Amino acid sequence: MSNKRQRVITIIIAAVLVAVLAGCSGSKTITVGSKDYSENILLGELMAQLIEAKTDLKVNRKLNLGGTFVNFNAIQNKQIDLYPEYTGTALTAELKMDVINDPAESYRVVSEEMAERWDIIWLEPFGFNNTYTLAVTAEVQERYGLETYSDLIPVAGELVFGAEHEFFDRQDGFDGLVEHYGLSFKGEPMKLNTSLKYQAIGRGDMDVTDAFSTDGPIMQYDLKILKDDKSFFPPYHAAPVIRKAVLDAHPEVRGALNLLAGTIDDETMTALNYRVDVKGESAEQVAADFLTSLGLV
Repeated sequence: MSNKRQRVITIIIAAVLVAVLAGCSGSKTITVGSKDYSENILLGELMAQLIEAKTDLKVNRKLNLGGTFVNFNAIQNKQIDLYPEYTGTALTAELKMDVINDPAESYRVVSEEMAERWDIIWLEPFGFNNTYTLAVTAEVQERYGLETYSDLIPVAGELVFGAEHEFFDRQDGFDGLVEHYGLSFKGEPMKLNTSLKYQAIGRGDMDVTDAFSTDGPIMQYDLKILKDDKSFFPPYHAAPVIRKAVLDAHPEVRGALNLLAGTIDDETMTALNYRVDVKGESAEQVAADFLTSLGLV
């Protein structure tokens, strides 16, 4: 055999080995995505760190990827393998179905429908419900004895309502809320940018605002969350969603991520978001501290 031919064969064998090794390496890597806001990034980091701690898989992070449909398209196109999603978002935005107010039924429907349509599997929910809610200052709550939305009915005429612009354009927004509860607030509602909403209620410019139930500024401004006693807002329970093919190849991921099932209630998620959004701590550090506190890492 000539030296030239031998060199060619050696190069081919080396190339094949590189490809095989790359394929093996790729099969041991899982890609975690997230949406482009602090809570979802933090959940993605929790998932990534737990997978790294409890499995032999390496994690490729694509956090802060974009909005709902960026992540949804990415998981369908195999650009990511899993990301954190919310039942209400999946039901209305991705499945284009009507709101289901019962949390267990909402989870059942999104689990079954997404598995059937797209081979996307829902794992166990984290435990919190990041839905819309109504918030008031501690002073307003104490003055009027407010605990539920219905408690607002006799005193709403004395209270100024304000919210971000989007809340006035949603089916599950202002018009539906006041009709559902029979509320009539004082004057015209204030319409602000989201970033200014909490500052405004903190200054006393308004008395009642909408909020996501786990927003960090709730803690920052010591706001009190009222109970949606007539179930107007749909549930938005968060959980990992993962491609079925990936879960079939790596069933250990289910066991790892289900260790987080039911461990994060609304108050805990609010406190974690507060550390990131208000105190400026990194999602990586906050996630590591939380997993350590649970004895998971």
